[in-house]
Amino acid sequence: MSDFVKVAQLQEIPLGGSKLVEVETVRVALFNLEGEIYAIEDVCTHDGGPLTEGAVVDGCLVQCPRHGARFDIRTGAAVRFPAFEPTRTFAVRVEDGAVWLERPE
Repeated sequence: MSDFVKVAQLQEIPLGGSKLVEVETVRVALFNLEGEIYAIEDVCTHDGGPLTEGAVVDGCLVQCPRHGARFDIRTGAAVRFPAFEPTRTFAVRVEDGAVWLERPE
């Protein structure tokens, strides 16, 4: 697991909730969607807004609190304007209650 770093305990990310972590100066938003943990860069590609401050809508989308752009938490895809570029995603592993995140490049 040398390419992964421990960033949280599973119980710190409630169902439907999120947690902000920072790995090597990269802000990463962890989301718990129905027990599955996903990780995307905590930045709206439209204007740099913090996605962890946005609401989760339609089950798997996060809405930027600044201008309403939406991103698919599972893939990072921009699905609503004004954003059209995806945000980065990171692989996640959960082992023995610990959340491990792929190191950002």
